[in-house]
Amino acid sequence: MTIDENSTRTLTVPPKARRTPPPRTTRRPLISYGHWWWALPAVVLVIAVHYAATLTGGFFAFTNWTGLGDWEFIGLDNFERIFNDPQLVGAVGNTLFLAFGSVILTNVIGLLFALAINRTLKSRYILRTLLFMPVVLSPLAVAYVWKFIFQYEGPLNGFLALIGLEEFQKVWLADPTWSIWAILFTVVWQQTGFTMVIYLAGLASVPVEIEEAAALDGAGIWGRFWHVTVPAIRPSIAIATTLGIIQGLRIFDQIFALTGGGPAGATETLATEIYKQAFSLGQFGFGSALALVLTVIILAFAILQQYVTRDRDARKA
Repeated sequence: MTIDENSTRTLTVPPKARRTPPPRTTRRPLISYGHWWWALPAVVLVIAVHYAATLTGGFFAFTNWTGLGDWEFIGLDNFERIFNDPQLVGAVGNTLFLAFGSVILTNVIGLLFALAINRTLKSRYILRTLLFMPVVLSPLAVAYVWKFIFQYEGPLNGFLALIGLEEFQKVWLADPTWSIWAILFTVVWQQTGFTMVIYLAGLASVPVEIEEAAALDGAGIWGRFWHVTVPAIRPSIAIATTLGIIQGLRIFDQIFALTGGGPAGATETLATEIYKQAFSLGQFGFGSALALVLTVIILAFAILQQYVTRDRDARKA
């Protein structure tokens, strides 16, 4: 204890004698210890099932493995066989036709539906449900329904006869020219609702005030759409086209149920050829080569699409 000249007592307590309570230690939740360890089982499962299987299939694409017994490394022979076979080249063409045809039609029709029922109609919620309903149905179930519609004695030809257009009646799924168009129509009918929902989510982010200001400045419907709506929904366009290309290149269920690849290979795609070569004919090496070609095509178009639809303004910023 020390006393100064003003008779003010000042106590000096050594640090060891202070009775301050120890700092409270809060228990960390269990999940905070080693965050990535909790995801490790899922990561291992994805690597084992997806990436390891893909790499294994890519390796067997250079062999003549039949699925059983020994195999021999044959290099690029499988790929030379693919591009020298007119039927397989036609399958590549059909794959690209269905992919780009479905992407263009589903995006155009889906965007029109989204614009039509975005804000104005009172029954827009019911229409959204009805238009999205085909998406949740099984592709095989949808394909068998449309197979019945496309039959020669089916509802489509019956409707054409009813309105006096008998000359347009066809055996739609057995016609080498129209069968692939029937498949395209079925795919577009089922997938348009999914694209519509993506564009509805994008249109919800477009400020109404900007559209009203553009209208007051004299911009027409097309001007407001091109200069206000399209820049705002560019991320939605990128998502819709990317998913559409990937799904279009992998179309299998509808072809398998409607035509099985016929007539005379007119609707064969890379997906159906992979199934037939690997599981029907037992040529797993050749089927793996076809799968690798399809994977490269999907990857190339996905990267190209992302480059084309990128946000240039965000990149400059």
